[in-house]
Amino acid sequence: MSGFEARWLDLREPADMAARDPELLEAAAAYLSARPNALAVDLGCGTGSTLRTLGPLVPGLNWRLVDNDPALLAEAERRRPPGSSVETLLADLGDLDALELRPARLATASALFDLASRDFVARLAGRLAREGIGLYAALSYDGTIVFDVPHAEDAAMVALFNAHQRSDKGLGPALGPDAGAALADELAGQGLDVRTASSPWRLDGGMSGLQTKFVEGMATAVRETGELAEAAIAAWLDARLAVVESSGCRVGHLDVLALPR
Repeated sequence: MSGFEARWLDLREPADMAARDPELLEAAAAYLSARPNALAVDLGCGTGSTLRTLGPLVPGLNWRLVDNDPALLAEAERRRPPGSSVETLLADLGDLDALELRPARLATASALFDLASRDFVARLAGRLAREGIGLYAALSYDGTIVFDVPHAEDAAMVALFNAHQRSDKGLGPALGPDAGAALADELAGQGLDVRTASSPWRLDGGMSGLQTKFVEGMATAVRETGELAEAAIAAWLDARLAVVESSGCRVGHLDVLALPR
């Protein structure tokens, strides 16, 4: 499982880096730079994509990488940028009370909160506000998928995929496409200064590997709902795989930056 997840994360990293909103990324870097030797805590770090994206913008930054997968933590530490100071923490994000955040200036996460429940998001927002910690959360899926080459089953596939995204992924009933808006709402309700920006994937034929895994993942998720005939799913997937090298798609995401006032 860890090996598959690492391969998926590697496939999506170029698309993620291109999609991140540059203004929010720069604002997060500026906030960290304002305090020498600041600490950033990356929640659900995976192989360390946020570290490799944000870290080079803030010389002297310290990182605490948090994940529940020791193989991914080891890979993140191995891939850290030269000169970066990194500690790893094997932890269950669901146990927020036990999670060590201090003395962080900023918590970060990428593609995490669409897997989490509203309760998890509310509890994290409350803790960040109490402890005076900001949050830079990138790439929460927003429910929109638009293919360059349309197919008759696109609407049904996207709707059922979005329904599947709301199932429990280990942190309670997942917010799925509602995550970015819910996160911004909870953080603002705790008094943080919140900014949001669209950060869509724009996939073309040059990202056929990612497109292939993405549409295969959509088909698997829709099958698990049991709400669409297998013949319809298979026909849609065959049609999608036939054009991954000659067409593209847009997958919507939302970036959120919340800072103490």
